[in-house]
Amino acid sequence: MIGFLRGRLVHKAPPLLVLDVQGVGYEIEAPMTTFYELPLLGAEITLHTHLVVREDAHSLFGFAAEADRSLFRTLIKVNGVGPKLALTILSGQNADEFQRCIHNNDSQALVRLPGVGKKTAERLIIELRDRLPTSGQATDNPAGPAPTTASNIKQEAISALCSLGYKPPDANKMVHAIASDGKSCEDLIRLALQGAAR
Repeated sequence: MIGFLRGRLVHKAPPLLVLDVQGVGYEIEAPMTTFYELPLLGAEITLHTHLVVREDAHSLFGFAAEADRSLFRTLIKVNGVGPKLALTILSGQNADEFQRCIHNNDSQALVRLPGVGKKTAERLIIELRDRLPTSGQATDNPAGPAPTTASNIKQEAISALCSLGYKPPDANKMVHAIASDGKSCEDLIRLALQGAAR
């Protein structure tokens, strides 16, 4: 098991990032809560990781905060919740918001997340109510969000939302409803997800 990786951030295109660890490039999938914390390309970062081994693939997932990895591991133990859906849940809500939904039996907030239907939301509440702490846990990565200078920021944001489970027309509408002046790709995705959760 790979517990964490420390290396140079060389590529980021949500939900995928590449970390150069002593000349080896690790492809890592991460939730948007982690992307919001990433510094500029070229900076050194540390990610808490979880390796999922299957017959056809080895997938590495990375998290800025240990609390996020812990919640991810708890989520994938729920029947019907795989790593991709867990990543989507963590992208749509931070750990505090998710825990609040579980403890308040707020299935309506959960079904707004892509891929989470009514039955899945109810299963999450039933199975996780006694497993999750009642108070939130703060992220342990002090790095701030990184500005992006690419000209196709909106397209990157739309692509990221599609990777999280939104249909292309919906993702397109969500992103183009936001004034993008001076905003990074991560900012657009965050605002789009916040708008979808309302």
